[in-house]
Amino acid sequence: MDTLAGAVPVAEPRARRPRPAPITVTASAAARIADLIARAPETAAGVRLTTPKRGCSGLAYSLTYVTAAAPGDEAVATPGGTLFIDGGSLMYLIGSEMDWAEDDFAAGFVFTNPNAKGSCGCGESFTV
Repeated sequence: MDTLAGAVPVAEPRARRPRPAPITVTASAAARIADLIARAPETAAGVRLTTPKRGCSGLAYSLTYVTAAAPGDEAVATPGGTLFIDGGSLMYLIGSEMDWAEDDFAAGFVFTNPNAKGSCGCGESFTV
């Protein structure tokens, strides 16, 4: 603490503890992100996850290439590259797990989202 004659002591700012990532990205999802970024245009800095209003339940998951983080984006470093989460979507995704699944009929990212209160029958959209 620094003090000057007659001045009130001022506490030094505490070091901030690192925040946990808002979502967990599994190893298979990180590998798929790496594959997507490897195929991306040269200007891609990563992929952005958003939850646009779409589908019969209200919100859907959407991934797009991005050249830079937008204001409000939350960057999640993965072994496969950077996943940017849209600031407006963040509250719907906190605590979620992002995985990549493949079977004989389909392949895609699968989200386990504790904030989702329901989803449509086809699994394309969810509601909070």
